[in-house]
Amino acid sequence: MGAEQQGGQGELGVPVVRERDDPGTVGRRVQRLRAQRGLTQRQLAEPAYTPAYISTLEAGRVRASDEALRHIADRLGVSFEELALGRPAHLATELRLRLTEAQRLLADGRAEEAAARYADLLAEAEAHALVPEQAGALLGLGECALETGALTDARVHFERAEEQLADASPAARAPAVRGRAVAHYLAGELRYAVYLLETTLDELNRGGLHDPDALLLLYASAIGPYLDMGAHARAAQAAEFALALAPRSGDPALIARMHRSVARTLLAEGRAAEADASLAKAAELYRQLSLRTELAHCHWMRGYVHAQNNHLEAAETELRQALDMLSQTRAALYRSQAAVELADVLHRRGRSAEAAELLEGVLGDFSSERGAVHAAAAHRLLGIIAEDGRDTESAEEHYVRALSLLERAGAAGDLADLCRLLGDLLRRTGRVEAALDAYRTGLGHRAAPGTTTLGPAPAQPPL
Repeated sequence: MGAEQQGGQGELGVPVVRERDDPGTVGRRVQRLRAQRGLTQRQLAEPAYTPAYISTLEAGRVRASDEALRHIADRLGVSFEELALGRPAHLATELRLRLTEAQRLLADGRAEEAAARYADLLAEAEAHALVPEQAGALLGLGECALETGALTDARVHFERAEEQLADASPAARAPAVRGRAVAHYLAGELRYAVYLLETTLDELNRGGLHDPDALLLLYASAIGPYLDMGAHARAAQAAEFALALAPRSGDPALIARMHRSVARTLLAEGRAAEADASLAKAAELYRQLSLRTELAHCHWMRGYVHAQNNHLEAAETELRQALDMLSQTRAALYRSQAAVELADVLHRRGRSAEAAELLEGVLGDFSSERGAVHAAAAHRLLGIIAEDGRDTESAEEHYVRALSLLERAGAAGDLADLCRLLGDLLRRTGRVEAALDAYRTGLGHRAAPGTTTLGPAPAQPPL
């Protein structure tokens, strides 16, 4: 006889198929529980079954039917699931409640504490073969790793979550895909991040799986990589789709994240007032939700908006607040990125020595695989400061290191500007041919503004 199963859908949309334990294990469990309750085999069996049947079942020589197990479970005062599978009653519900508590800790900026909770939850969910809860714990561990800048760990957790969700819908897999994409984006792998997001968007839209939360999550996450690659048209389109989807989403944290991402697009289009208004909406939502790290990102982006408008004092205030908040949450990589933005403002306010000290203090947090775009920005600014101090050798070294990082990341707009700086430096020091090569490299990235080698855009949602 084949194994009897229970079917259903988990919270993450994962088909749940759980095989009953083997007859020997179930029999020993029945015998243990009967002895604990001081019942005889006759008392357990009557009135529907015989003592001989209970004896055979306890010896593992018969596979009981669902009806028989439900009768025995009722007589023993336990749930069918606990008797057939060895799980405490309501375990899955309790784990989901504990997942929510871990999510709250993470939202409150306590990533290390949240990670410990998620690790315990994962171990317990694995011990009882609770697939949806395993996926939820892995997603949480991935988010914690992103928060602390452990990008390799983050990718591993999100990949494992995606494996657990392999039989789920694309919409259910969207958080894991988005997590992987963000990890690659922060590592400077912009094109691969976009590939992951666009592939899933295309699958959702072409398949008619128009889940507003999943689409909003993916479109909002694509805006940053698009902008850094110089794909402004796609960034603007993603922002428009995200704004159109927002009223359909029931997730305020997701809507707040969307407003923060859309602000970058508005800023790139010169719509600074609208960008600031979008960030204000995000900040209010995060205040309501006590999402400290995301709120810090709002202050960070508002500081960037003020800096672009040359309101440097306001920019410094916002960026310092972001830096303080990120320091409290131990979000190391994000903190270092915000420090680069603050250093740029300090330099523009005539405090270059302070800016250089700040940059030197965070450069060790970056690498070509971790925060490459901001690492390049730090080297670029250190190069400018060195040039101002007539140290052309140090300036050239910083520019070349920045160029290498940006080429790997594919950040076209920043590359063009850096090639101009490097070309000017080489020309002033008499290396005309080398300067021309640098200028040509920069022109190659500016020849077709806003274009990339990404291929066709994904299918559009029916908005």
